[in-house]
Amino acid sequence: MKLLKRYTMIGIVFVLITGSLAHFVYDWSGKNHIVGLFTPINESVWEHMKLLFFPMLIYSLVMLLRFRKKYSCISSALCFGILAGTLLIPFFYYTYTYILGKNVFILDIFTFILSVIIAFGLSYKLSSTCIWQDYPAMSRRTKTYASLVCILVCILFVCFLVFTYHPPDAAIFQDPTMPAAARTCF
Repeated sequence: MKLLKRYTMIGIVFVLITGSLAHFVYDWSGKNHIVGLFTPINESVWEHMKLLFFPMLIYSLVMLLRFRKKYSCISSALCFGILAGTLLIPFFYYTYTYILGKNVFILDIFTFILSVIIAFGLSYKLSSTCIWQDYPAMSRRTKTYASLVCILVCILFVCFLVFTYHPPDAAIFQDPTMPAAARTCF
């Protein structure tokens, strides 16, 4: 349990650092289109969700390789954490901007930090408790839910790849720093 906790704490730091650096990698790469698939290409909320999603996905693979035999439900727990953390970014952002009527840079940073901590906290709790393995009658239903969570991560992965350069016409995909007339022309 201590080792899982240590890996979780390292994961939080890893995602905070790599996610923060990822914010600049697209520009550093000379706006390389492949790099843009995995890092933000603009200031939209959607693109900022990548700051948590991809670093946590990478670190989750490390945790999965290390702990899959000891914690039978770690893959679904990590997938749940990835989904929760990624979706918390727009939730927190739109909640605070609705209340304040504007966005505040320091709250954007806090949104990212809080989302990462919650994502790993949920993953840790679900991995370490693994409640359903003690209830054989629930195992089939639980395995279905676990599979669904992991499938949703895969779907979100594909959505990031597709919507990076072909975003739907919705507010979450719009770059607030871009003039309104140019927002639909990526």
